[in-house]
Amino acid sequence: MIEMLPLETTPSEVKQRLDAGEKLFLVDVREPNEHAITRIAGAELIPMRSVPQELQNLEGKAEEGSLIVFCHHGMRSMMVVNWLREQGVAQCQSLAGGIDRWSAEIDPSVPRY
Repeated sequence: MIEMLPLETTPSEVKQRLDAGEKLFLVDVREPNEHAITRIAGAELIPMRSVPQELQNLEGKAEEGSLIVFCHHGMRSMMVVNWLREQGVAQCQSLAGGIDRWSAEIDPSVPRY
């Protein structure tokens, strides 16, 4: 039985897990126009409205590693994580504070908007 992850994780926790070599999939649920402004390297853009169509893809990724879902400030990503868990995808977490907090705490080269 896989232990249930907390619904949210912080940017510093994600950075530590990535640095430790843990397999994580960063899923950006912002809109394409937001993605054009700034992005986290290696993240896959799946706008929130597209998540239901991408469920099978996301389930496959979650079997290999945890999904770290993020948006601008963490509201949309929390909704997506709640929905994914309702669909049976347990290995997913929302990035608390979103890409804005990631920029502030982890990578200042990621522009804030």
